[in-house]
Amino acid sequence: MEDTYNNRTSLDGEAYHDNEEGSSDATEGHDDEDEIYEGEYQGIPSAQDRRHKEGQVRQADEEELAQQYELIMQECGHGKFQWQLFLVLGLALMSDGVEVFVVGFVLPSAETDMCVPDSSSGWLGSIVYLGMMVGAFFWGGMSDKVGRRQCLLICMSTNGFFAFLSSFVQGYGVFLLCRIVAGFGIGGAVPIVFSFFAEVLSREKRGEHLSWLCMFWMVGEIYASAMAWAIIPHYGWSFSMGSAYQFHSWRVFVVVCALPCVCAVVALTFMPESPRFYLEVGKHDEAWMILKQIHDTNMRARGQPEKVFTVSAPFSPASLGIYLNLMKCFNYPMRENMTRLAIVWFTLSFGYYGLSVWFPDVIKHLQADEYASKVKVHNNERIEDFTFNFTLENQIHKNGLFINDRFINMKLRSVTFIDSTFRNCIFDDVTSVGSFFRNCTFIDAFFYNTDIDDSKLIDGTEVVNSTFTHNKTGCQMTFDDDYSAYWVYFINFLGTLAVLPGNIVSALLMDKIGRLSMLGGSMILSGISCFFLWFGTSESMMIFMLCLYNGLSISAWNSLDVVTTESFPTVRRGTGFGFCNALCKLSAVLGNMIFGSLVGITKAIPILMASSVLVGGGLVSLRLPDTMANVLM
Repeated sequence: MEDTYNNRTSLDGEAYHDNEEGSSDATEGHDDEDEIYEGEYQGIPSAQDRRHKEGQVRQADEEELAQQYELIMQECGHGKFQWQLFLVLGLALMSDGVEVFVVGFVLPSAETDMCVPDSSSGWLGSIVYLGMMVGAFFWGGMSDKVGRRQCLLICMSTNGFFAFLSSFVQGYGVFLLCRIVAGFGIGGAVPIVFSFFAEVLSREKRGEHLSWLCMFWMVGEIYASAMAWAIIPHYGWSFSMGSAYQFHSWRVFVVVCALPCVCAVVALTFMPESPRFYLEVGKHDEAWMILKQIHDTNMRARGQPEKVFTVSAPFSPASLGIYLNLMKCFNYPMRENMTRLAIVWFTLSFGYYGLSVWFPDVIKHLQADEYASKVKVHNNERIEDFTFNFTLENQIHKNGLFINDRFINMKLRSVTFIDSTFRNCIFDDVTSVGSFFRNCTFIDAFFYNTDIDDSKLIDGTEVVNSTFTHNKTGCQMTFDDDYSAYWVYFINFLGTLAVLPGNIVSALLMDKIGRLSMLGGSMILSGISCFFLWFGTSESMMIFMLCLYNGLSISAWNSLDVVTTESFPTVRRGTGFGFCNALCKLSAVLGNMIFGSLVGITKAIPILMASSVLVGGGLVSLRLPDTMANVLM
């Protein structure tokens, strides 16, 4: 029993010995006078020399700890505990994927429902990314200070609460506020999740299993796309409380998209903190208990409950503040690698998110052009004593005269009346979506329970001796059975499914062909495939190219997550990853603004821009250091 104790391994790489004398040949025979004489003879070290020596000792201690921690994780094995944490962190990562795509899916419906003018349109997409950018840096840095699990719990709870709340608010300003706070919360998910999971994996398992974890982001993307396709076009699911409160199907979609986050919060409460983090902040006993839990959980699952965990007390350097941690990331010798990482994150995000906002709008423009080509034009018509109780769609009526007509319980979809006169007409329960009256005249007309207001009566339209009562408030959304809405969401769903093969391939090959080869190759191939969008002349060809691009680019994202996780020591992993992810969201905002402004104007500039930045970023990524054989510092 005594021999076993004396040979137990500690986390600082030292062995415990019962040597009470504490002497050695190196110190035997020396007294104080000898030490003074030798110090005077050799020269007293300067402060700079002492700091350099202390830095070398500290670096040696960190390397020793990293090596010993790697051995301990190998002893703990890869088993039930890692798979449990894999599912829990996967739910958190899935929530991030949902949050990124939920904005794009609800944007058209939310802005229509809340009567957002064109001047304010598009703010929702950009402001959520800004919230995620700040959240990524803040929560990533905080996770190096207060812990991975605690920060992840807080940021996921923040996201879940405000995402759920946003589905009920009616004003666009309050809705924006809820979504930006929700984005701020979910911004911390990616840097914390990958840091957390990497710290309970041994070196030979790390690349593959971090790549499998990346699949949950794709699952979130598929989940959001499928729910949007299944829920949003069903506008008949809506209900109202009076005329002031409307709960349309897009709000149901927002609630459904908050469910993965709620599940992640509940599951995370049953998981422990990262033992590697506890070592860095000096909580030795807590780290030992968690490592023992990992070991015992895996051994019991393997049918070896009798196997004893033999690790003892740990050693740890002190952690720094968020700002100092970030500055450390840009100090030599990490400066060049950090700069290259930042360039790769920025270029990949700019191309990916820029195309993600540009491509669906291009499809919509193609559909709009086809829709406009089928418009029916009616000139100089005269209709008297007729009842319109059916839907009018995609029509233009010029110089018409309507006398004693009744528009009852009907819908106007993309209908424009130009230079027309309505005399003694009744409009009862009329909904007009995308419809306008240009330079028209209403004489002795009666409007009851309609949404026809000043925003629809444009270009000099006159209203003479007419009455408006019980007007509908809000912007009415009545796209029931709208084929184009189903088609747009179905296209997005296909695009998300296309990343599945790329995810599987990257997970299987991550530890075989290397992170950098996969990262650089995927970005370059993505850039080339993006270039071929130029030759897309039909919807089907553009959709095929989108699927190809998504399938190729996902390997770059997975590889970049793994490389970034392995590039930072434990005390700066959350901060460094958080900074890179914040840069990713900033790039997404720029991509949304630049690419979005070019929709319908030109196809050449977005394609050339995305293709060039992806290829350029891929070439830079090949200059990053290969981290495949590294132990986590």
